[in-house]
Formats: sequence, structure tokens, C-alpha cells
Amino acid sequence: MFERATEKDVTRAIVKEFGNLLEEHADSEVVIIGGGPSGLMAARDLAMKGRKVLVIERNNYLGGGFWLGGFLMNTVTVRHPGEEILDELGIPYKKQGNLYTTLGPHACSKLIASACDEGVHILNMTEFDDVVFREKDRIGGVVVNWTPVSSLPRQLTCVDPIALECKVVIDATGHDACVVKKMEERGLLKTKGFGGMWVEESEDLVVEHTGSVHDGLVVTGMAVSTTFGLPRMGPTFGSMLLSGRAGAKVADELLG
Repeated sequence: MFERATEKDVTRAIVKEFGNLLEEHADSEVVIIGGGPSGLMAARDLAMKGRKVLVIERNNYLGGGFWLGGFLMNTVTVRHPGEEILDELGIPYKKQGNLYTTLGPHACSKLIASACDEGVHILNMTEFDDVVFREKDRIGGVVVNWTPVSSLPRQLTCVDPIALECKVVIDATGHDACVVKKMEERGLLKTKGFGGMWVEESEDLVVEHTGSVHDGLVVTGMAVSTTFGLPRMGPTFGSMLLSGRAGAKVADELLG
């Protein structure tokens, strides 16, 4: 038989644990905006180095396009050397010519579990709103709010956001490049917008350009394409994983 627990016990347990998480991560070393493959990979690698990491995801699920593949067919593709990360995470795959294929839900679940196992914490349904600044426009954190707030008519809501401090922010928000675009609004960065699809060029270029773009800000994944005007790549994810790993390395070096 189950041990006795009433509705109030369930509510109190949820509120207590969530409150503890939020209090702990009011100050993190790294906040990653976007829980897609590059963001989760960066979070995992940083946590493995002992860094205190929080992932902010605006949806109620993690993984971005890594769940879905292309055209609502949930098979994803990876090119060498991306399969080395699949091996590392214990993700099964098949070789088809010069591509490796794997089921998106299985691959994504393995990546999420690995990140959580390493101590990464996640806030779902939480939307990036703005950056926190320190001296000389150095980024010192992020401003966030519940995702549903942005969907409400302005005249019906006035819900102030909260701020979370950190030393490094990673923009892993895909083509939207939300953090970079917020910096662009303030005249601190200039984006070029992502180009047309060119898989063979885009994957190498995304990993190559992954890195710091402003004091306290690192870009990974397709946010790199939007920032630097690189080609898009569609449903192939090796560079997303490798870009996340590269971004983690840069962030770790910035933390010293």
C-alpha cells in the first residue's frame, strides 16, 4: 500500500523543492537560454567541470528540434564526428552512407538525462526577457518571466519579471538568437541573420564561430548562424552537439 499523503502534502513538496531551486540559482555561474541540443550539451559539459548551471527553456519540453527531426519525422541525422558524442551518451544509431541516423526522442532523452545526472537544473515555461548589466555593459545576469505572461493581452496583465545573476550567459535559442537580438536593440551587437540552407558548409561554420560575442555572452547552435550570417542546416544535429561542447569550453575559460 502507498504511504499516506494528502493533496496539501503534494502541493507543499512541489513548492518547497521549486523554491529551493529558484533560491539556489538566483546566483549561478552560467545561465543557458534555450534547452535545445546545443544548450543541453553545453550545460552537461559545464556541470561535468563542476560549474553551477541553470537552463532556461520557454517551452514545457526540452530538446527543441532534436525531438522532432525534419518534417515531423522524428528521425535525426548526424555527420562525423558528431557520432562520437552519440557514443559518449549511449545513444544507438545506424549508418546510412555518410550520415548517422537515430530516433529523436531516444537521443534527446539520453541527452536530457545525462545533463540532469551531472547536476544541471532547468526552469521550463520560463522566457528570457532581458539582460542584467554591470559596469561597461558587461552582462551580469538575465531577466525572466513565465512564458504564458507574454501571451496575455497587455491590458489584462502586469506581471513583473525576476532577475537571475550569473557570470556568463549562453545564447542557445536557435535561429531566434534572443539574447543577441536584445543586445542588438541596445546597439551593442549587430546580427546578419541566417542564410539559406547549405548543410556541408553550415555545420563546420557554426562550430568554428561558436564563442564569445560580448563581455559575458557566448553563442552556440543556430544562434551562431543568425549572429554571423551563416547558412542554415535543417534537421542534422552533429554541429549542434559539437557547438554546445565548444561553447561550454569557452564559458569555462571565461570563468577562469
